[in-house]
Amino acid sequence: MIKLVIVDDNKSVLDSLVTKLTLGMDFKIIGTFKNGKEIFHAIAKGLKPDVILMDIEMPEMNGLEASEKILSIEPQMKIIMCTVFDDETNIFNAVCAGAKGYILKDESIEKIRRYIYETVEGGSAMSPEIAIKALNLIKKSNPPQGIPAENYSLTEREMFILNHIAAGLSYDQIASGLGISYGTVRKHIENMYRKLNVHSKAEAINKARKGGLL
Repeated sequence: MIKLVIVDDNKSVLDSLVTKLTLGMDFKIIGTFKNGKEIFHAIAKGLKPDVILMDIEMPEMNGLEASEKILSIEPQMKIIMCTVFDDETNIFNAVCAGAKGYILKDESIEKIRRYIYETVEGGSAMSPEIAIKALNLIKKSNPPQGIPAENYSLTEREMFILNHIAAGLSYDQIASGLGISYGTVRKHIENMYRKLNVHSKAEAINKARKGGLL
């Protein structure tokens, strides 16, 4: 069972998430809080959820500041920002604060549940639209530095997928963001692994970075 904490100053949103997420037997809400200061103090006192769903705009202490403070004492804590804001500034600040995911409140409860599972399994919870914006931010902050030392004959699509993988996106997220099937993404990744002569995502990312591709 996944232990959740929800932090939101909007009581109706908070109550709705609690009701919908506890309909099944796989999630247990072990705490709800109305601002960042409350959840930080609770974590500091020993509360240990598997995932925190965190709003951004809240009184006393916002979600971004709370995330930074929580991760300073619990670096492995998994925090998903759950907000109405989809602008690049908030996405960038959430990534800098250490959030493992960034989702919108108007997502269906089925998608929110899936994003929570992906986060618990080590992925990054992002809708396709948010994922594309996050990737664009990465590109802006890491502009190309001339011709790579190695290119390994990767196609433009393979390079695009490689960047998505390095950003922590799942195969499903990549498929949705590119408008292609899950199977097509897997085929591109198989071809990329063959060209790079690797057998895992970690090996591919490491080799691409050493070769100047990332």
